[in-house]
Amino acid sequence: MLSLIIPVYCNEGSIVDLLKAVADLHQKLEEELEAVFIVDGSPDRCYELLRDALPDQPFPSKLALLSRNFGSFAAIRAGLQLSNSERYAVMAADLQEPPELILEMDKVLRSGSYDVVVGTREGRNDPRLSRISAQIFWWLYQKYVMPDVPSGGVDIFGCNRAFRDTLLQLDERHSSLISQIFWLGFRRKFISYVRQERQHGKSAWTVRKKINYLMDSVFAFTDLPIRLLIRVGGGAAVIAGLLGLVVVGGKLTGLISVPGYAMTMLTITFLGAVNLFGLGIVGSYAWRAYENTKARPIAIPMNIHHFE
Repeated sequence: MLSLIIPVYCNEGSIVDLLKAVADLHQKLEEELEAVFIVDGSPDRCYELLRDALPDQPFPSKLALLSRNFGSFAAIRAGLQLSNSERYAVMAADLQEPPELILEMDKVLRSGSYDVVVGTREGRNDPRLSRISAQIFWWLYQKYVMPDVPSGGVDIFGCNRAFRDTLLQLDERHSSLISQIFWLGFRRKFISYVRQERQHGKSAWTVRKKINYLMDSVFAFTDLPIRLLIRVGGGAAVIAGLLGLVVVGGKLTGLISVPGYAMTMLTITFLGAVNLFGLGIVGSYAWRAYENTKARPIAIPMNIHHFE
């Protein structure tokens, strides 16, 4: 049996097409498919539409409503926790990833040669501005967070039970599910695809969310900011030492008779800004470590339905 995890957020317009796509996959997989819909505190009527439509669908399903919007990656983890199958796959509710990818992933997982299958984008039919922002985001992600991540990004993956069980052991808040997948290792296979244009609604994956997610990924998987801060501090100390030698030399030779007010203020301002920046970086690491010690649930399912 394959459990298909589908996080849902502001996808009211695509529910009908989504159910048709899942029903088609159920038929092509010889009815060995279970769909798990996780409504991530969506403000529209996604939950009500799915609750009313799923009892009449030809495939078994589960529907969970989270108590608020926890984010798509928390929703995926909640879906994985609600499932108990041999194989798992994740599909976006907006259908921008071809549903046929699920068939390819299931075929690879059935072979037993791989533990996790990752969909990699060869291209995308999104608007130009969206493509540019996505390219910048994934370039930064690959360069500074996880070098193994494909340059086009990852939105869809499949895995076996052993990988799923190990993934759920990583009980981390403010982290990156994508980085966790690559950090775990296991036997991995890539399947390329072209991301389709969104047909319904507007993406909730805003620039602000991308920046916040990139920050969570950086602070959870690399000490690069700390290393950069050490280099900036060391460089500033060297410059300050050289400047001090110049000032002492000028004072002894009589070239400096009146202290420079402008230079003094610029130096104080610069060093103060560096200190504040450094405190912010250290505070970000400390805050995330503190959040993990609280042991709060990553997501809270409020209502759970089973449809046979």
